[in-house]
Amino acid sequence: MDRRYPEYPLVGVGAIIFRDERVLLVQRGTEPAYGKWSIPGGLVELGESLETAVRREVGEEVNLDVSVVDLVAVLDSVFRDENRKVEYHYVLLDFLCESPEGDPCPASDVLSCMFVPLDELGRYPMTRGTENVIRRAFARTGGARAPIYDTFL
Repeated sequence: MDRRYPEYPLVGVGAIIFRDERVLLVQRGTEPAYGKWSIPGGLVELGESLETAVRREVGEEVNLDVSVVDLVAVLDSVFRDENRKVEYHYVLLDFLCESPEGDPCPASDVLSCMFVPLDELGRYPMTRGTENVIRRAFARTGGARAPIYDTFL
C-alpha cells in the first residue's frame, strides 16, 4: 500500500536515543516533512515485532545498534492535503532506547544525523511533536511520569 492517501493508518516506530544530555536527531530525506529534523524511525513491516522494527529502522537510518528500554509515547500523526483529504496517517510508537557506542552515520532516507544538546533543540526545525516526545523521554530517564498519548492533526 502507498503511504500517500492510505486506506488505513500505518504503524510506525521511533527511537529516542540519549548520550549524556544530547539526543540523536535525523534530518528527513522523504515526505512528509522533508528536510525537518526528527528521531530515527519508520514503518513496522508485516510480521515484525515493535522492538525488531525499532532496531531495524535505527540500523537502516543511522547504522547504530540499539536496545529498547521503554515505551515513551503513542501518537496520531495526520497530514491533510489542500482539499482536507487525508494524505498521510500514522500511528507512531516512540521508544526510549540505548546505544552507548558508535557514531551515527546517515544512510537510507536520512539527509543528516547528529547528537544535539537538549538546550539547542530550538535551533532545528522539527517534525510536529518531536521536541515534546524528546522532553517526555528525558523526563522518563529521571523517573518523572508523563502522558504517553497525543494527537497531531
